[in-house]
Amino acid sequence: MDFESRITRLPQAFEPEQGAEMRTLFPGLPGPLADLIDGATGCSPYLKSLAEQERDWLTDAFAAPEAAIEGVFKALAEVAPDALAVALRQAKRRVALLTGLADLAGVWPLEQVTGTLTDFADLSVQLAIRACVGAEIRRGKLPGMADEDVATAGGMVALAMGKMGAGELNYSSDIDLICLFDETRYAPDDYHEARASFVRATRRMAAMLSDRTADGYVFRTDLRLRPDPSVTPVCMAMAGAEAYYESLGRTWERAAYIKARPCAGDITAGERFLEVLTPFVWRKHLDFAAIEDAHNMRLRIREHKGLGGALELPGHNMKLGRGGIREIEFFTQTRQIIAGGRDPDLRVRGTVEGLARLAEKGWVQDEAADLLIRHYRFHREVEHRLQMLRDAQTHSLPTSDDEFQRLAAFMGRGPEDLKTELRDRLNEVHDLIEGFFKPDEAADSGDETRNLDNEVINRWPSYPALRSARAVEIFRRLRPDILSRLARTAHPNESLLAFDGFLAGLPAGVQVFSLFEANPQLIDLLVDIVGTAPALAGHLSRNAGVFDAVIAGDFFAPWPGQAALVTELGARMDREDDYERKLDAARRWRKEWHFRIGVHHLRGLIDADYAGVQYADLAGAVINAVWPVVVAHFAKKHGPPPGRGAVVLGMGSLGAARLNAGSDLDLIVIYDADGVEGSDGRRPLASRLYYSRLTQAMITAITAPMAEGRLYEVDMRLRPSGNQGPVATGWASFQDYQSNDAWTWEHLALTRARVIAGNEDLAKDVEAFRVDLLGKKGQPDSVLKEVGEMRVRIASAKTPDGPWDTKLGPGRLQEIELIAQAGALMAGEVSHGVAAGLAAGVAIGWLDDADRAALMRAYGLCWQVLQVARLMGDQALDPMRIGEGGTAFVLRETGHENLPELQASLDAATAQAGRIIDAALNRKPKGV
Repeated sequence: MDFESRITRLPQAFEPEQGAEMRTLFPGLPGPLADLIDGATGCSPYLKSLAEQERDWLTDAFAAPEAAIEGVFKALAEVAPDALAVALRQAKRRVALLTGLADLAGVWPLEQVTGTLTDFADLSVQLAIRACVGAEIRRGKLPGMADEDVATAGGMVALAMGKMGAGELNYSSDIDLICLFDETRYAPDDYHEARASFVRATRRMAAMLSDRTADGYVFRTDLRLRPDPSVTPVCMAMAGAEAYYESLGRTWERAAYIKARPCAGDITAGERFLEVLTPFVWRKHLDFAAIEDAHNMRLRIREHKGLGGALELPGHNMKLGRGGIREIEFFTQTRQIIAGGRDPDLRVRGTVEGLARLAEKGWVQDEAADLLIRHYRFHREVEHRLQMLRDAQTHSLPTSDDEFQRLAAFMGRGPEDLKTELRDRLNEVHDLIEGFFKPDEAADSGDETRNLDNEVINRWPSYPALRSARAVEIFRRLRPDILSRLARTAHPNESLLAFDGFLAGLPAGVQVFSLFEANPQLIDLLVDIVGTAPALAGHLSRNAGVFDAVIAGDFFAPWPGQAALVTELGARMDREDDYERKLDAARRWRKEWHFRIGVHHLRGLIDADYAGVQYADLAGAVINAVWPVVVAHFAKKHGPPPGRGAVVLGMGSLGAARLNAGSDLDLIVIYDADGVEGSDGRRPLASRLYYSRLTQAMITAITAPMAEGRLYEVDMRLRPSGNQGPVATGWASFQDYQSNDAWTWEHLALTRARVIAGNEDLAKDVEAFRVDLLGKKGQPDSVLKEVGEMRVRIASAKTPDGPWDTKLGPGRLQEIELIAQAGALMAGEVSHGVAAGLAAGVAIGWLDDADRAALMRAYGLCWQVLQVARLMGDQALDPMRIGEGGTAFVLRETGHENLPELQASLDAATAQAGRIIDAALNRKPKGV
């Protein structure tokens, strides 16, 4: 499409005589194009000089502007190296002229303007690097390199940083480059010679682009964003740069690498380098401390440039000043840094795209993102007009009325109207962003907190979390609000002591305090937790990263179910390429979801029963996702699993899909080598040894206490022959053992067995065998005799931990579960869980409906108390230690008015259940 038909706006000539003069140089142009030349050159001496030099080319370019730019690029690619410097400068004149006019006339939107300038910069750097590195190769100065290595610049790459990296170059921008070379392409003895050659090539490349000659210049080139530029060469080895960022990299450098992009040279090597830097740029936890860093950076820039104080339009810097472009960029990049480690979708380079993604993901309100995008585009257009006037790298509004009138005319506006719009937009940006970077300091809580224990508060400065000045400064702003919220709880000093425990356990404070400052609702949650579940608060102090999940979007959404959890965890692990990192990702993920279940239970969003289901779903998802990762890692060394593979069975509470907050996992691994004697890998193993070691690898993956903690404790004593048997059982051996040698208690355990992960065909066979076996093995005489003996052994081996131990003791959880398993076994019931087992007992005439209801009532009450107790700690409920918050929690969960009433109900229900069990073990079923 031609240029003329797309014109939507026109500048007005500030110097009409200059515009009229230029009209005469383009006598054949139609009216709108002539008006554009008149207005543009009547304001901008720079555009006037370009139009004079490129008159013939411009006239033709108006017919198809995009094709004209493409023609400039194609012609450059064919220029010989020795003629490149002149050709680049001519191309720059043409690109600058046509891009400027397309911008002024509204023919191209902002993104096309900045994109065209960036494309030209990319091409210029690419051609300059090839020419300069090629010269080194042809002179034999780059060891081991030949003509075919010119295309990849012998392993050298230029990383485009800043606006060039993001595709956002402004009209008179310099270009920020970091030049690196891949040292692995060179022998150690050649390293120093290669580095010297690349340094020479880089300097010549920069000079080719930035030196001013009679033909002008291409781009001012800045190489100072590289690591420690005062002491490092202009082109450095990738290994050295990587070591710097890992050990000394700062927040501003992390922010800079959000926009980094390989633009010239060995692009593949550059992409590899950026991949290596991913953990440096994108932290695994939400990184709210970056807010403070960015705020301090803003203040330093303002102070250095003298840009503080109230808004004054004359001389105002549209880039660095109050409400300017850099404020919007900082806002966007800081939010990306905060959350981009967890969400790769936020790892985009452009400012507008970044704001759009942040809004889409809920990190920025839609209205705020729209406002900032509108103002960003307007700011950039003003910036371009300032630079087009005289090709000056300026961002400052004019200081004189005359020059401001020139700018207004250039934008086709009246000066007063433009001033009003500028002032409104700058203030809107400033007000929105200042509130993000610098939250208001909470007022002193005064009398409200006077009754809090000052002795506790006074010891806080000695804690590790308040060791740094930066942490102290953030906490100073938070402290009044925290104390005020603690003072408003039912028992303030009790809550204060619990918060004290949380604070004492924090190894560092900056990240967590920054998180609270940016998300005050988390303080409410923390106060709720520390006042109710001190054990959960202790876990938080050691794993504060789980707070990330609360603000990551869907923390309070409905439970997704196990299948969705498996998918999510699998995707999280797939993003890591290292086995240990995959497992660490699983550990972090599990902690977040485990915390979510606890918080939902604590706040009454779910009850004890549904919490049990969710804990079981979570454990099942972990095993489902981790098992194939362990198998794949093991197979790299020893080959794929021989035969049909293996399955992991969940036993006990996991099999029954009913876990509590502190449950370990009872597992059995069954494999079917299917006649295959061994594996086929670099280090083959006999089938039995293969699966034994694979199972050990799985147990290690789940239980190993790494930096991110462990996934679960695992108990494998329910496997055939218990601790004396192999950790993995062959399918044929399992069938033979269960059919001929297993004890009754092992058949009881099978009533709750459930395949969790592994080969689907084998899983179907195992379940079919379990169903068939349970239909044959439930002879009442032997079942009742052994259940009675087991009950006696358990009672003599384990003493209840006081009257609130709802797991052990007559008529409590363990006994009721045992009776339910007995009912299921005698009835051949294959469903899992207590309710199904007790219903089966009724169906065969062993129990009656009243027995079942009483047992379920006792079981439900015991389960509620156990779930609450396990969320608050790893011991039985202790009314003297749980405090008012914990008391309120357990009473709400059980529906009782006070603890004595609850204890009376518990004693009565379990006593009745105990009597029912006594009677049941002394009678036979009627229907078997």
